[in-house]
Amino acid sequence: MLVMRSEVAIERYCGLELLPRGTSPHLRRSSVAAGPRSARSGSFSDMPIAQANGIELYYDTLGESDDPPLLLIMGLGAQAIAWSEEFCQGFVDRGFFVIRFDNRDIGLSTKFEGTPNLMTLAMAAMSGQPVEAPYTIADMAADAAALLDHLGVAAAHVVGASMGGMIAQQLAIDHPGRVSSLTSIMSTTGEPDVGQPAPEAISVLLAAAPTTREDVLARAVAAAAVIGSPEHGDQDRTRAIAGAQYDRCFRPDGPVRQLACVLASGSRAEGLAALEVPTLVLHGTEDKLVNVSGGERTAELVPGAELQLLEGMGHDLPVYFWSRVIESITRHAATAASAQ
Repeated sequence: MLVMRSEVAIERYCGLELLPRGTSPHLRRSSVAAGPRSARSGSFSDMPIAQANGIELYYDTLGESDDPPLLLIMGLGAQAIAWSEEFCQGFVDRGFFVIRFDNRDIGLSTKFEGTPNLMTLAMAAMSGQPVEAPYTIADMAADAAALLDHLGVAAAHVVGASMGGMIAQQLAIDHPGRVSSLTSIMSTTGEPDVGQPAPEAISVLLAAAPTTREDVLARAVAAAAVIGSPEHGDQDRTRAIAGAQYDRCFRPDGPVRQLACVLASGSRAEGLAALEVPTLVLHGTEDKLVNVSGGERTAELVPGAELQLLEGMGHDLPVYFWSRVIESITRHAATAASAQ
């Protein structure tokens, strides 16, 4: 069962005031410049709720709507705001129209009901048994496609991180015409023999959900110490992001259902091997949550894919790596656009 939230209901539900949604731009396909433009600045627009794929998705945008669209898809348990405005501004400065959104079951988007048992999920996954979930990665990819419909975007450069990379891959498989280029960051193929977490990372996934704001902040810092980039962590930034997400909307059961979704969705190997979308794979060498073999296998499967291993990066995206990531994605998008 899912829980639909109108804008007014979300205001009551999460203690936030939402502005009315804006108008949508016309259908478009655009090229992208390979380098920075003159500096642009601004703040995310508040066009918050899209009726998409039978649910409600919160989204916002940054940049000029007639620039090439760049859709950012975040990972398990992370809200749209985990794509920080400073990071997104780097893409706007290079000529993109940035779209970020809350996946289903997180932030201000539709919440579902029922909480799977974490240990039951883990045991089923480890034994190769079917995992029950209220939705699949394919459903979440369909959400993203429907959001593009709502925005009037024919095709976008799509970037996904972790579970967001899985969603981005599935979007390219199921809706290849909607994806101008694909960038899969710290993600994997869904095959059981690659991209698996280290034992200490499993303990992070299976830890009991925090209940208070202070618990959330402490949990975020502890998790980052295990799965984050060893030499580039920033506890203050980690606390700030965790606190902002908690203050925006706290529903700890959503990530559990998202985890069930990941485990239930199976392998994308066959679809990836048939993919004709220009693909860039970025993965940290120190990733303990999604082993680097997941990124390597993704690049191996997708014809013509480019693999970049980021030395010293864990399962996070510290400021230290922003410049390289932004430039790599910009060049990849420009190359894809020039080939169309």
